[in-house]
Amino acid sequence: MIEILKETARYLVCVKPIGIAAQGTQQEAMPQLLSAQLGCGIFPVHRLDQTVGGVMVYAKTAQEAARLTQAMGQGQMQKTYLAVLTGCPAERAGTLEDLLFHDRAKNKTYVVRRQRGGVKQARLHYEILAEQDGLSLARIQLETGRTHQIRVHMQSIGHPLLGDPLYSRCGRCTCALWSYRLSFPDGKGEAAFEAQPPARFPWTVFF
Repeated sequence: MIEILKETARYLVCVKPIGIAAQGTQQEAMPQLLSAQLGCGIFPVHRLDQTVGGVMVYAKTAQEAARLTQAMGQGQMQKTYLAVLTGCPAERAGTLEDLLFHDRAKNKTYVVRRQRGGVKQARLHYEILAEQDGLSLARIQLETGRTHQIRVHMQSIGHPLLGDPLYSRCGRCTCALWSYRLSFPDGKGEAAFEAQPPARFPWTVFF
């Protein structure tokens, strides 16, 4: 059963388990699992890597999907993540801004130095919350939602996410990234939702 944080006639907020695709038509993807569990149509609004879990919102109507997509495009949907990094950045808080290129054939994103076809501006803010055993816990807020953005941004400063199969050689766990908080306008103000990461390594180092 998928954990549901809130369900209305227009949308639902849930906790996506690690290892399940956020989108797609396969039977084991989130839209089909939610549809079978709740008995209604499900419309994806935003992405989350399959290796990453945490808070997501799905629309229950096409109209609501369009509204939420518009809100996201206007920067009204705020996404906050927790990540466990290898080592600790010298600057314990900062803003990372780079040009990113996603190679679809390799399913990998790269930091590049000049603008060209397929290159997109990416920006995020991070803050180190704790440091323990050669690892650090970071809170990250996205301004843009590029493919693998957090993963490649942190790798680019020499502190990749623990367990990241594409951008790190530290394979002690699955990718240590969690969608911790999500907020968006719901017509009555701002709706905000949070979910703690699972009680297993490496999160148990800090929680």
